[in-house]
Amino acid sequence: MSDASGTTTADRGSVELHLAERAGGVLVATLTVSNPERLNILDSAILEAFEERLIELGDLDAVGVVVLQGGGDRAFIGGADIRELARLDPTSARAFISRVHRVCAGLRGLPVPVIAKISGYCLGAGLEVAASCDLRVAAEDSQFGMPEVQLGFPSVVEAALLPQLIGWGRTKELVYAGRSFMAREVAGWGLVERVVARRDLDVSVEEWVSAILRAGPRAIRLQKELIDLWERLPLERAIEAGIEIFGRAYESDEPLLRTRQFLERRKDKT
Repeated sequence: MSDASGTTTADRGSVELHLAERAGGVLVATLTVSNPERLNILDSAILEAFEERLIELGDLDAVGVVVLQGGGDRAFIGGADIRELARLDPTSARAFISRVHRVCAGLRGLPVPVIAKISGYCLGAGLEVAASCDLRVAAEDSQFGMPEVQLGFPSVVEAALLPQLIGWGRTKELVYAGRSFMAREVAGWGLVERVVARRDLDVSVEEWVSAILRAGPRAIRLQKELIDLWERLPLERAIEAGIEIFGRAYESDEPLLRTRQFLERRKDKT
């Protein structure tokens, strides 16, 4: 259920959506997975709330960028709820992991960039959620890992994104060994784009947010659509898709207005 403040409440936590208006009426959306007493772990109720929020976000045309974070400062998302995992059978296991996938797919399917702001533990399903975001910045004391095999089941669903991010060798190290790694080490692999002191997380996120909001809003949405195609298509088809999307950009006046503004600024400087 949802309350008037925009909080979807689960049994032991919530998924909170906050919208902040910037210049021109564009909205910056902040999603917070908030169950800090239990490291923001994902159970079925939290996953359902997460899905609902993502559906809401997808319908908000004024949103320009999304920031995803965990509640408190101990974890981004500490993984799936082990107490719930301990009660699953083959049928309920498929239902649970399909819900994890729907959340990850919902993040990937949002029409604007999603920034993962990572502080603390980012484990298992939490790392899959982070991998589903477009950009990742982590506090230097954050820890990353895929410990599933230690609990008797493999890493699945959006763990399949990891080879694209970090290569096969590092992926195998993560999912076979089940151990955790610090932020600066995984940054060297390409798992996160930035590592900063915890106190600098907000500043680093804002740098990305501001850069994205300075761009053409329709161009950003088309770029995200194209990146999704780049990830899925063979090279020649990906290039062809880019030609089509480039043409679609000119179905609005955004390219003409922005190129003319650029040329006017250059003329003013000469």
